[in-house]
Amino acid sequence: MKIVCLPGDGIGVEVTAAAREALAVLAPDLELEDRPFGGAAILATGTPFPDETLAACRQADAVLLGAVGLPQFDAADVRPEQGLIALRKALDVYANLRPSRQGPVDLMVVRELVGGLYYGPKGTRDDGTVFDTLEYHPSQVERIAHRAFAIARGRRHRVTSVDKANVLETSRMWRRVVTEVAAQYPDVELEHVLVDAAAMQLVSAPERFDVILTENTFGDILSDEASAVTGGLGLAASASLGDAGPGIFEPVHGSAPDIAGRGIANPAAMLRSAALMLEHGLDRPDEAHRLDAAVDRALERAPTPDLGGAATTAEAVAAVVEELTR
Repeated sequence: MKIVCLPGDGIGVEVTAAAREALAVLAPDLELEDRPFGGAAILATGTPFPDETLAACRQADAVLLGAVGLPQFDAADVRPEQGLIALRKALDVYANLRPSRQGPVDLMVVRELVGGLYYGPKGTRDDGTVFDTLEYHPSQVERIAHRAFAIARGRRHRVTSVDKANVLETSRMWRRVVTEVAAQYPDVELEHVLVDAAAMQLVSAPERFDVILTENTFGDILSDEASAVTGGLGLAASASLGDAGPGIFEPVHGSAPDIAGRGIANPAAMLRSAALMLEHGLDRPDEAHRLDAAVDRALERAPTPDLGGAATTAEAVAAVVEELTR
């Protein structure tokens, strides 16, 4: 199986190297190749998402992404994040899975990823007004709802659909379509919660959630909140899946330029993303569970600075590799 690695920028390069090291031990048959992406690609080619990178991704079995973002491009016309949005759209990975677990909390955010505010028409009018448009088609809502209910069947059979139906027309349509889809899953309990209430409950009682289903912008915010509640972005992994073609598997923490090159980045989120790749992208669940368990055990004895420890990135990866070889 062929994996395209997009190390990207900042600590993305470091944690991608960590994933390579662990996968070489756990799944040495995998073929991994690096391609330019993000800010590094802008510096090399002038674009964050070169055509050659897109072609390689389309031919791969999975895409393992490090992180994108460099401070010098924050206000530029061409930015690394544009490549990420284009990649998601090109591969039509509409279902973003964000697990968060710690102690009694074990939840999964299922976020619609290729529609909504980030992809709607946007621009500037002659009077200086700037606009971004929130749009959804019922078919987009239907397919992400089916994904959430199917995932809930393998968990605790509960879906919380999050919207802003008291204000937004898109949310009223979202709620209607999700309710219609729920009728096909009588064994799964559905509740509708407004996004502001959901945000409050994630802080005060996160253990009440099983699967959270929501649209792109709300999911972007709530999934980061859920990660903070369960240990921080250094532990937060994600999978972005479509109905055909390769998925994208990436940590949530971003490029963290403030610590890039210092050797202290926590590789756990990237390693957990690699585990999601093994399970959801390559249909190798046994290896996925081995990697997840190895990361959990390694962090207990070699926590990185963000977790209150002193382990370097290299030491944390070495601990994971040691667990995998026991």
